[in-house]
Amino acid sequence: MQPQNRSIPSALFLFSLIYGGMVTLGGVLGTKQVALGPLAVEAGIFPFLTLVAISSGIAELYGKDTANRLARFGLIPLAMAIGLTFFVLRLPTDPGMYEPAKDAFPIVLSQSGRMMAAGICAYAVSLTLNIWIFSRLARATGRFAGLRGFIAAALSQVVDTAIFITISFYGEREIGTILLGQALAKVVLSAFVVPVVIWLVVKLGRKLDA
Repeated sequence: MQPQNRSIPSALFLFSLIYGGMVTLGGVLGTKQVALGPLAVEAGIFPFLTLVAISSGIAELYGKDTANRLARFGLIPLAMAIGLTFFVLRLPTDPGMYEPAKDAFPIVLSQSGRMMAAGICAYAVSLTLNIWIFSRLARATGRFAGLRGFIAAALSQVVDTAIFITISFYGEREIGTILLGQALAKVVLSAFVVPVVIWLVVKLGRKLDA
């Protein structure tokens, strides 16, 4: 009996590579707060919104099940990045390391156990919710992928923010103001970033697979 040919479409392979990179990059960029006019948001939102948009684009091209599998597989590089960061931080530092970098490295990359758990939970729930909402809207309208993507991203980002902020900071500091500000910033950014990335993913995907 000959093995089945299970080749991966070119576009899906490319987007999977980008997806894995964005998963690991989000944790690093998230250590910086950026000011966008009156809004303040952690910079990890940019790779994360890219993940949200790619997952919606994958759902548009290949269906909800494929997008959900990609989101679940994304937990693997996320967990590996956390584990390797934890390991490297506990290795002895070379005394000859550039002095500012020696002090900055653990500050930038170290996170509490609560924040690591919060990131994994928020990722798993919000990506799954985003794909579900996007796919449900597709069955209702079948058109306007960018608009569907924005609605799904905005709703899922509110949930993402609620999960992450609550797990990370509840009982340690007042979270109401942080939660509201972060959620608002993510919704606004979703309106600008997500429709554009979805359009690029779908257009490039169809071209590569053709």
